[in-house]
Amino acid sequence: MRENPFRQDNEEIRELVKQFQNLKAGRGNSFLEEEAFEKIIDYFDDVEDLPQALEAAEMGIEQYPYSSALLIKKADLLIATRHYNEALEILNHAELLDSNDINLYILKTDVYLALDQQEKAVELLQNALQLFEGQERIELLFELADVYDDYEEFDKIFDCLKLILEQEPTNEEALYKICFWTDFTGRNEESITLHQHIIDENPYSELAWFNLAAAYQGLKLYEKAIDSYKYAVAIDEKFDYAYRNMGDAYIRLRKYKDAIEVLEKVLELSRPEDVIYEAIGHCYDRMKNFAQARFYYRKASHLNQGDSKLYYKIACTYINEQQWSMAVKQLESAMQIHRLQPEYNLAMGECKMQLGDYKEAIQYFSNVVRQRPRNISSWEALIRCLYQGEFYEEALEQAKAALKITESKPIFIYYLSAIYLALGKTKEALLQLETALNASPKLLKKLIHLNPAVLRHPLVIDVIAHHKKKQ
Repeated sequence: MRENPFRQDNEEIRELVKQFQNLKAGRGNSFLEEEAFEKIIDYFDDVEDLPQALEAAEMGIEQYPYSSALLIKKADLLIATRHYNEALEILNHAELLDSNDINLYILKTDVYLALDQQEKAVELLQNALQLFEGQERIELLFELADVYDDYEEFDKIFDCLKLILEQEPTNEEALYKICFWTDFTGRNEESITLHQHIIDENPYSELAWFNLAAAYQGLKLYEKAIDSYKYAVAIDEKFDYAYRNMGDAYIRLRKYKDAIEVLEKVLELSRPEDVIYEAIGHCYDRMKNFAQARFYYRKASHLNQGDSKLYYKIACTYINEQQWSMAVKQLESAMQIHRLQPEYNLAMGECKMQLGDYKEAIQYFSNVVRQRPRNISSWEALIRCLYQGEFYEEALEQAKAALKITESKPIFIYYLSAIYLALGKTKEALLQLETALNASPKLLKKLIHLNPAVLRHPLVIDVIAHHKKKQ
């Protein structure tokens, strides 16, 4: 039987380390070749014994003073121990011996970045790009992209990745990264052109199809995005991210059945995720299939119990079915997590009002007004609740406050009119109604919605009729 090569390597390195220790101790006539020193340095580096690695490098350089490889290894160790200026001196010396080692430029880049000399790092890499071709040039472009990332020059990251893909269109790392940076920089048109060229030469590149689709999606060209995603999943039927993004595109187009179909495919291909269940629930919600929407929202909430928004969404499905008590239970769960969230308080106020619990409803609506004092719908809900609960004096005070804070929005003038009528102050009511009609006749429907019975009041009818004649 052939001996295990891994075992052979272990035995070889043990023997080399033994010879190194003998050489250090001055025992025997130990002699190590240049390559042996490189292996010993790598061994000590791997076991994180940097002092011995550095000692081996220094001994190796002493024996082989013209070895750029050993100099570069020593510089690497000095960088690891944060001796940046000393490392830079050694790298400059190594460059005089051999300027064709790519590691020289990568390590110099690390030094410049550590010394906060980004411009020098960029200049070095840009010059080095002229010296190398093939995979080494691609490696330098990735390095340059990382430098730009560190210093937040994001458009230049895109440029580097584009150069890589022009040289090697199937480079997976570049294809993965450029998708993110296309979205981040908004350079969707350039990405479309680039990936169309890649697909012309490599029609079975699922990543290129995916990136093309994502760029279309970035431009809100959802139909084209879906077509491209379909090519991606035709090539790789287990491409779950393509199905995921396709689902989003279908939702944007309000094609909820299609969205559900592809999102369920995501669930087949990957572990369950709350965001996918939530998206499916959203689709059923939009289709007014509230029971199915609840089913998926609940699945999402089981995976993410700390997300109050999911309980709120379940509550909204009950509100849409006018199941107020069931909605209250879900809103209570949501408000245990975020007690003062305005949307939750607004929904809870509506439920309590519909159940006839006006005092509780007023408290919830008041919370919303405190959170959003300039929000018209918050004031509207509070005043409507006070009116329906027959707290007319308080309703009057709040309507006046709303007028002041919202700079006399006409809806609150209509509400003042309704409140004055309820208080038996007909003259004031009619004056406010006339003012409201002059300000915004379209909002008369708000008054009628608040109290349809106003249309049976003869003087109200006269004011409305007189206003229409004037028009």
